Formats: sequence, C-alpha cells, structure tokens
Amino acid sequence: MSSPFNRTQMMKNAFNTLVVVFFVLLISSCGKKGGGSSKGGSAYLNDFGQNMGLAPLAKKSMPNPYGMVYVPPGTFHLGASDEDMNYNLTSRNRQVSIPGFWMDKYEVTNNQYRAFVTWTRDSIAAKELGYFKSGGANAGGDSAIAIDWIKAKTIKYDAANLEKLGPKLVLAPDNRLYGKAEVDPSKIVYSMETFVLSEASKRENQKRPRKDFIKREKVAVYPDTLVWMRDFSYAYNEPMTKRYYAHPAFGNYPVVGVTWKQATAFCHWRTHVQNVALGKKNFAIESDYRLPSEAEWEYAARGSRTASMYPWGNYYLRNKKGCLLANFKPGRGNFAEDGGFYTVRVDSYWPNDYGLYNMSGNVAEWTNTLYNEGSYNFFSDMSPDLRYDAKDSDAPYQKRKTIRGGSWKDVKFYLQVSTRAFEYQDTAKSYIGFRCVIDLAPKMDKKGGLGK
Repeated sequence: MSSPFNRTQMMKNAFNTLVVVFFVLLISSCGKKGGGSSKGGSAYLNDFGQNMGLAPLAKKSMPNPYGMVYVPPGTFHLGASDEDMNYNLTSRNRQVSIPGFWMDKYEVTNNQYRAFVTWTRDSIAAKELGYFKSGGANAGGDSAIAIDWIKAKTIKYDAANLEKLGPKLVLAPDNRLYGKAEVDPSKIVYSMETFVLSEASKRENQKRPRKDFIKREKVAVYPDTLVWMRDFSYAYNEPMTKRYYAHPAFGNYPVVGVTWKQATAFCHWRTHVQNVALGKKNFAIESDYRLPSEAEWEYAARGSRTASMYPWGNYYLRNKKGCLLANFKPGRGNFAEDGGFYTVRVDSYWPNDYGLYNMSGNVAEWTNTLYNEGSYNFFSDMSPDLRYDAKDSDAPYQKRKTIRGGSWKDVKFYLQVSTRAFEYQDTAKSYIGFRCVIDLAPKMDKKGGLGK
C-alpha cells in the first residue's frame, strides 16, 4: 500500500506530462507549413494574425537559356587598354561595375533570324486566311496570340493560297517576274508593343495613365540583301546579294543587312514566343531579351581580361603557329588569309574566357547605347548606359547607335575591345550583325556550380 506522499508525487508527474503534451501540440499546430488558419485566416498570416510572408508565385524558373553563357558580375576599366591612336578622347578609361547577365555565345545567325521572318510572315497569312482560335478573331486584332498556330503551320505558299492572300502579302502584278506570284518581302511587318519604363519612371509622369507609356510600332523585318552591292562601289558582289541570306550553305553565318530597329524587333519577338511557351507550361515569366549596352558588350568581350586589347589578350593577332585569331582585313587587304573572304561561321576561331565567339571580327555588333563622344565623362559607374528612342523625324546625330567589335572588312584597330564606332539606327550594312542578352539569375548545376 502506497503512502500519501507517493500518491501525491505520482499525481504531480502525471500533471507535468499532460502539460508537456499540451505545449508540444500547441507548438506543432503553430508551426505548420503555410502558416494558414482553418478559421478564416489568410495563407500569409498565422493563427495570431502575424505576417508569415507571401511568395510572389509558386512557379518554376525556366532552365538555362539555349545557346547562351552566363557573364558574372564584376568591375573593370571601361575604355582604351592601349594608347589613343586617334587622340579623339572618345573612350577615356574609367572604372565601372556590371551586374551579371546571359549573352548569346554566337552572333545571331541567318537561320535564327529566318525563324523570326517566317513566324511574322505566317502570322500575317493566318490572319488573312482567318486561322484564329475559337472566339479569338474579334479580340485578335494585330495580336498573334489569338492565331491558331496548328493551322498556320500548314499554310502552303502555292499559287492558290498566294492569290487568296492578295495585296496583304503578295507582290503586285507589275512587280512580278514572268507573272509569278511571290511573297513581297517589304510586307513582312512585325507589330511590336512595348511599355516605355524610362518615361513612366519620370517624376512628372507619375499621375499619367498607363496607356500614355505604351508604344506601338510596326517594323519591316526582312533583311536588306542589297547591302552587299550598296556598301562597295565598283565591286562584284551580286552572288552574295542573291545567296547569302537565302542559301542553306550560309545558314550558320551571322545575319547582316539588319538595322538596329530590326535587331530590337527580333529581341521583342524572342521574348514574346518564349513567354507564351513558359505560360503554357506554368513557368514563371522571365526578363526580356535585349541588345547589350555598350559597357556590357565590352565587359563580356574582355572575358575577365580587364586590361587586354583583344578578347584573347595582348598584343598579337596571330597564335604561335602564325594562324590569325579573328576574321578581319589583314595587312593591306589580304581578305582570304584568315580563312574567310567575307564572313565566316559564327562558331569559327576560339572563344574568349567566358565562352563567347567572335567578339572581335566577323561582324560588328549593334548595342543598345546611343553614341555620344563624351558619354564616358558622365556615365554612371554602376551598369552604365545611355539610351534614346529616336523618332524618324529626329536629327541624324540622335539616331547614332554604338557598334562594337569590328568586322570582316575592318583593319585591326577596330578589333580592339575598347574601340568605339557608330551607325545610324535605320541603316543596314553587310558587316553589322548582333547578339542578344537577357537578365536572369545564374543557374546552378547538380554539383552546385554554375550551369553552362
């Protein structure tokens, strides 16, 4: 028979056990994932009305962008790495910092640009033939989202369909050879809509409606193949005019004859088709593709060699075997010595340390930056850029866009990563192409390193 003392002790132990169980249950209920309450609470509030946080969306990010490499953030000296041989002071050396971004490892090819032109042509033809999704015809307008792309991909540009398309897409009768109906390249026009953040962010525009900052523009996207003849007087370049963009042998060569506006339209289209695909897969919508800024281009071209003249280093244009390291104009015009008379494939020569090909030579490249001789004096030291959306009515100097890298027809000075040049945004050349960048976080591979 137990004593009163033992019975009292047993009751105390039982009470303490119940208290511990009660607090364990209380802590467990408050620590549920999601922090939601079953009694009318919100997903981001716990049972006591305390803010648990709310994720913007529960969607996955897309995998590493195809054909691009990650350029990590860093600081470098923007400007000349050698003497200013022209003494024009347009590229004064200064230290700037660049955030990380993804960049096309190759220049945009004829094949890649042809996909854009074909998509634009097919979207116009589908609208004309009435190939809309159910209930989308009225809402479609100039938007290609309502197009039934399953039907659009089956369009054959034979005589019967071309007659149906008529003046919207086909050459007028007096412009035809032997009366043959063909698609009129000048009528392949891309409709572009953008929200102009630079205007919307101005303090004086804070109370204006959103529609005031939506820009709608139409851009004829077919490249100008006549540049091969227009750029060189008293020269026989008709074969390049006829074959360079159209013949499959040049499919992986850089697209040329493209204006700055057309390059910008390509970036817009690339963003649009990607976001449509991501939306269908319930992935997060990512940043826009765009042309690189002048500072981003130089930073990427240097490939972490912050004081070098060329992407591969200093001072020479040949390796130890005497082979040229880029496609340019050697000597006084020995165009064939470097292995290509005109342009070469975009994967020719060795890449720089970031994995980028032909950052010097082959074709010069459009950037997003307005060309100004004194811009290095007032650039920000953090992600510097100078942009201006020039109108057709603006003065010529306001339409100058910076081009970088030098080309197949340029002498070695233009191959230096710091050399600046410009061209007008509405002008196409046989020696200017482009590549795109996109602002994404670095992706990680299974081993915890940066994905390639």
